[in-house]
Amino acid sequence: MKAGTAQKMVMNMLSTAAMVRLGRAYENLMIDLAVTNEKLRARRLRILAGESGKSVSEAEQALRLAGHGMRVALVMLKQGVGAGKAKRLLARVHGDLREALGE
Repeated sequence: MKAGTAQKMVMNMLSTAAMVRLGRAYENLMIDLAVTNEKLRARRLRILAGESGKSVSEAEQALRLAGHGMRVALVMLKQGVGAGKAKRLLARVHGDLREALGE
């Protein structure tokens, strides 16, 4: 049992580090999650609202305008730009969310 727990902890650390290096995590949150059910849709909205400091309805609207792209929606909300500008910012930095946000 102990070996299984240790193995699981190591695998979690490796997968988390890989997701961070690939830019699929922002702060301590997964931003490139596959939205397959209502629970994950709600989580995506909470993440956007919480990280941008905007309301859930603003996050929902930005997500819709961004074509349901979480990175684009987050750049839109945090930078106060439209979807086109957010997409161009992300393209310029090869999808690096932190760089697009100037962090």
